[in-house]
Amino acid sequence: MRSVRTLFILGSSLGLVTMLACKKPEPTPEPPPPVIVKTEPTPTEVKTPTVDSTNPADMSAAKYAEFQKAASLALKDINFDFDRSDIRDVDKPKLQAIASFMKSFGSARVMIEGHCDERGTVEYNLALGERRAVTAQNYLAGLGVNRDRLGTISYGKEKPKVMGQNEESYLINRRDEFKLQN
Repeated sequence: MRSVRTLFILGSSLGLVTMLACKKPEPTPEPPPPVIVKTEPTPTEVKTPTVDSTNPADMSAAKYAEFQKAASLALKDINFDFDRSDIRDVDKPKLQAIASFMKSFGSARVMIEGHCDERGTVEYNLALGERRAVTAQNYLAGLGVNRDRLGTISYGKEKPKVMGQNEESYLINRRDEFKLQN
């Protein structure tokens, strides 16, 4: 009887300690939003506003055309070696061009799509495609692009760019694609 009571006390104590250790801290209240006071600028302070948005409704036709041209020049695919997810030296300038584009257009958002060639299982290629997309995301973040503006998705081997069962086709299909997001 005494050992049952001792076990009960130990079990109760352990349960209490566990509850206290797992207790979530109280959330801190969010600070109130700042008060914004609008003042009229003096004539010397008035400048032509620069609209930095990817929304066509917020851009002039010329600015939107400049944005689209810059995007088409910068957002080029990069490729990977077989069964690898590290950035090849030959593709680093392409990622630097993407980073420059994203810095020039501060609200541009890009989805990085990871792809693989047809070899390997569906599950393996989905994981490899994700590693490739995340590697490119990390590289761009290292170049100063805000990670919040870069999404990733893996298509594995489900969306080949070219058909063929040779090394050239495999290399083309082992890629990251960079697509503008609205």
